[in-house]
Amino acid sequence: MAVSVFWASSLLLLCVAATAVAEERTYIISMVKSEMPSAYISHEHWYTSVVASLKEVTTEESSQRHMVHVYDTVFHGFSAKLSPEQAAAIEKVPGFLGMFPDKARQLHTTRTPQFLGLNSSYGLWPRSNYGSDVIIGVLDTGIWPESKSFTDHRIGPVPRHWKGLCQVGPGFNASLCNRKLVGARYFVKGYEAMSGPMNETLEFRSPRDNDGHGTHTASTAAGRYVYRASLLGYAFGMAKGVAPKARIAAYKVCWLSGCFDSDILAAFDQAVADGVNVISLSVGGSVVPYYLDSISLGAFGAMERGVFVSASGGNDGPADLTVTNVSPWITTVGAGTLDRDFPADVKLGNGAVVSGASLYSGAGLARRMLGLVYAGDAAYQKNGSDSYSSSLCLDGSLDPELVKGKIVLCDRGNNARVAKGAAVMKAGGVGMILANSAVDGEGLVADAHVLPATAVGSNEGNIIKQYIASSKNPVATIVFHGTVLGVKPAPVLASFSARGPNAETPEILKPDLIAPGVNILAAWTGAVGPSGLSNDRRIVRFNIISGTSMACPHVSGLAALIQGAHPDWSPAAIKSSLMTSAYVTDNKGRVIVDEATGNTSTAFDFGSGYVNPENAMDPGLVYDIALQDYVDFLCSLNYTNKAIRVIARRKVACSGQQMKPGDLNYPSFSAVFDQTGSSSLTTTFTRTVTNVGPAKSVYKVKIQAPAGVMITVKPDVLSFLKVQEKQSFTVTVSTHAVDLLPGDSEIVFGMLSWSDGKRVVQSPIAITRQEPY
Repeated sequence: MAVSVFWASSLLLLCVAATAVAEERTYIISMVKSEMPSAYISHEHWYTSVVASLKEVTTEESSQRHMVHVYDTVFHGFSAKLSPEQAAAIEKVPGFLGMFPDKARQLHTTRTPQFLGLNSSYGLWPRSNYGSDVIIGVLDTGIWPESKSFTDHRIGPVPRHWKGLCQVGPGFNASLCNRKLVGARYFVKGYEAMSGPMNETLEFRSPRDNDGHGTHTASTAAGRYVYRASLLGYAFGMAKGVAPKARIAAYKVCWLSGCFDSDILAAFDQAVADGVNVISLSVGGSVVPYYLDSISLGAFGAMERGVFVSASGGNDGPADLTVTNVSPWITTVGAGTLDRDFPADVKLGNGAVVSGASLYSGAGLARRMLGLVYAGDAAYQKNGSDSYSSSLCLDGSLDPELVKGKIVLCDRGNNARVAKGAAVMKAGGVGMILANSAVDGEGLVADAHVLPATAVGSNEGNIIKQYIASSKNPVATIVFHGTVLGVKPAPVLASFSARGPNAETPEILKPDLIAPGVNILAAWTGAVGPSGLSNDRRIVRFNIISGTSMACPHVSGLAALIQGAHPDWSPAAIKSSLMTSAYVTDNKGRVIVDEATGNTSTAFDFGSGYVNPENAMDPGLVYDIALQDYVDFLCSLNYTNKAIRVIARRKVACSGQQMKPGDLNYPSFSAVFDQTGSSSLTTTFTRTVTNVGPAKSVYKVKIQAPAGVMITVKPDVLSFLKVQEKQSFTVTVSTHAVDLLPGDSEIVFGMLSWSDGKRVVQSPIAITRQEPY
């Protein structure tokens, strides 16, 4: 653990104090709000007094130093910087419910409305008035308010329910907010408690975005129309967000060293109090129990207030069990492609052409054949670099004598993709080819490189390496083809998009759905170039980046549109409409393909499918979920009453006859069978659907069951006589044990659909058979 250096003559007492300070960390503490002693005038007074009563906290000033945030809307309690001994003492305070340590999370980092089928003449856009009365709270890196995407031209008055403000700070004054950007705040106390004082020469102590990520996600969700938008000529056209008239409230929670739980929870608390209708969060971390997860806790409180929460599922695909933000009250979003690409091919000296992708926009190589070297063969041994570090093109790892004037083939991994190009250029290289690892597969992400460069898949990278190894004088060039539309197949599942199953609750299928998240054009900060590198001096109004971070705000914008069209729908109903209307086939009529492998994707990859906005506006039936349903679900997880109270913020008495986790009224199904002790495996789900279509409607069921599995639905016809009428049904899944090694599992997938002849209400079914150790 890092400790400040003291003079050798310091007293032993000071050394002991330094050790105590070094051991401090921030804890998030849940308290029973109703148990505040009558002597205190407010909950903040109570919490501050609790901290002040701790050993070694002797003055009001010291107490304030320890306090980080007070939570009062979506969560009850506070966060404070404490030693382990002080944290243990708080556990004995009357009213204490639970605590967990603060931790840092990371960001999951034009044509999309058209690809999604949104049309200004009919459908969801005009029906919702483009989301005009809906406010989207974006928890991210802040915002660049001068972007034309945030102009309030032809935008009506700020919605009456808005209670927020425009928080001032360096480079950000209140006049920067308007009828479009209705509010902006920043949350820095958790960051500084964990990382020390902010370096204000590197980042703004204000809502201003010096990273670009927050500006990009906000404009993706709700940016205004901007003509002649592009990234240095790529993706030229009109840029617009999914909900162009929705309002934006920016909550800056992410800083140079990450996004801290205590700040995220404070932003949730404030955003809901301010009056947002939708929260968009492109941030994530590891999967933990819901009562230890700040995003889960904040989202539960937001859901209870009628706020829809969408979050990115993470970029750790294509590995299984990587999806994050898995709480059932969160809409978890994965990433798919558009039908747009930015090809940049590698032509080798032997005549072979290898496909790649790039957003490089400077002077090209004029099709000149230049020397080609594999970075792993060009280690700079004079400074101790080895072939592994040079293969990754780490800064300073390449020998200038071996790469000068050449194109360098670098392996993907460890450092940023664009940073590899900078390392090549620093060593005198004139071009770069970035090869995916076997884990990354064939999925390509285009980047705005600082030198002529392109990305190629793992197989293509191996072809180039074989050519280099077999040639005495390997040469190559890179040919850039600009923007190409109408690409097939599309959509494709992004290779980086995190995959299921759900590590916390396998009975809840995650991710929920996928949305455009690859090579997305949106507004950008003026503080950094498109590569994000500190030495990139290019200033752009728009940037093209990829990630589930980009997919999430698409769903946030769609939720705003649906809420505008159906203001009485709950967050669960909006989520259901998006999930059950999603599609699973590409523009070639095949099931969506996995970019990483070229194989067919499954519900553990794309959830319910790729978002389909127009069908989501009129889904016919929805799977609604009430607050008590979620409480019953938490009881089914065998959480303690205290743990459930941390989430639900109320006393909970779980009944003896508890539901199964899979009986939550979720729009998808996940049957998990433990093969211990029985060869016959059966489970039954209960679901209730609400008619939001025509009053008199008849829906018939259709089942697609995988081989070796029987799926039955009772009743198989649902007849409705009025709007908002509810009907229940059961789904029984039966199968037999299969031969598996201990610890192995086999997963197959089916589909359940209800149709009235016009609408199709579709739900995936995952069936997992697992052999325990």
